Amino acid sequence: MKAFIDKDFLLDTETARHLFHDYSENQPLVDYHCHISPQEIYEDRRFENLTQVWLGGKNPDGSYFGDHYKWRVMRANGVSEDYVTGDKPAYDRYIKFVEALQLAIGNPMVHWCNLELKQFFGIEKPLTVENAKEIWDICNDKLQNDPEMTVRGIIKKANVAFIGTTDDPVDSLEWHKKIAEDPTFTVKVCPSFRPDKAINISKPGFAEYIAKLAKSVGKDSLDSAEDVMKALVERLEFFAEMGCRASDHGLDYIPYRPAGLDEVNQIYQKAMAGEVLTVEEAEKYQTAILLCLGKSYHRLDIAMQLHYSCLRNVNKRMYELLGPDTGFDVISQNTCGGAIAQLLSALDENGECPKTIIYSLNPADNEQIGTIIGAFQGTEVPGKIQHGSAWWFNDTKSGMEAQMKSLANLGLLGNFVGMLTDSRSFLSYARHDYFRRILCNLIGNWVENGEYPNLEGNLKRIVEGVSYTNAARYFGL
Repeated sequence: MKAFIDKDFLLDTETARHLFHDYSENQPLVDYHCHISPQEIYEDRRFENLTQVWLGGKNPDGSYFGDHYKWRVMRANGVSEDYVTGDKPAYDRYIKFVEALQLAIGNPMVHWCNLELKQFFGIEKPLTVENAKEIWDICNDKLQNDPEMTVRGIIKKANVAFIGTTDDPVDSLEWHKKIAEDPTFTVKVCPSFRPDKAINISKPGFAEYIAKLAKSVGKDSLDSAEDVMKALVERLEFFAEMGCRASDHGLDYIPYRPAGLDEVNQIYQKAMAGEVLTVEEAEKYQTAILLCLGKSYHRLDIAMQLHYSCLRNVNKRMYELLGPDTGFDVISQNTCGGAIAQLLSALDENGECPKTIIYSLNPADNEQIGTIIGAFQGTEVPGKIQHGSAWWFNDTKSGMEAQMKSLANLGLLGNFVGMLTDSRSFLSYARHDYFRRILCNLIGNWVENGEYPNLEGNLKRIVEGVSYTNAARYFGL
């Protein structure tokens, strides 16, 4: 019987162990898409206890911070919400989570939590209800007293080279500026451009957001869709000056319905007047914005990330109680692959297609994405159009394997830009270790099965590339 999460965890063969320990394990991390706070990085936040860093709580503005993966595990065990996101004592919330975790066999949460305890706190034994108090005390002592267990210390301990946060176009980026000017912190932390609120013309709050966008560019109002485009491009150029390497679009689905500028302006005026748009009208506006931004991304050498097929906030009662991003989103089914191809084709027609990373929350889209990316590659960088890593509900062992096998079947796994955390938790860097083990085991099995030659130079290049160097090259680090 193998030991639980030992040094060779998930590495089934001698080749896999060699590839991981010699070529992957010690590579720096490029966490090019996440949701951590740049303010907390600058201020070098120190967490008070394990509950705060794992389960989070309520922000002063009424929103919630924490890991909604863990919240879902607790809810699946029938835990009352006042322990999940509420104000029950920190230790009591932690114990409720540990009790649920005991039943999570087959769930990557078991692996993630124990990897985090091992990597950041030096705890080798598996977390159980019986030793929960002992582990709580050890972790809290380190969080409160160890000089290396502040936010910056955690980042350094994880060997992170680059962090791409997720930021709204109206953000002042003041914390990014302060981090960049701080000579004591050498990890590069850059903003990523997330313009969803300016694109989602049919969603509540659109007009109010446009007023904020206008203010961010020194205007009283934006009177046309063309004005919106100009404002977004102006903000994007500011982001580029602040080191932005990527944008991010988290849309329900990717539309493509081109229209003339006059018609798009009329649609915008209708929406700003409070009138209800048809689906077709909304898609025409969205397409115009995406085309405008895509061309600007290309000009500024900013990668375009497209995330889609998430059905958000499906539980109306809990949405009204807690708001968005609290663990009530699900996988959706969309047939927008053709629209993605049309969008890329329209941008490619005049040589303005940017580097693009495509993610679907629905794993059924893996093969379709694999064929789309193969139709729009370019010479600017190897793997210009990427099939993004297994995202959200898919960043399980089987989900990561499925995404990489699909990419390998249909493209070049060796040019893959690899893992990201997409997380709000600073301890989630352990997921890079998880991914790298799965990667090396997959490749190791292919080699030992005689499906790929045992050529040391090739294997080294592939493993180091997917672990670090491909992303460093792709994002210009």
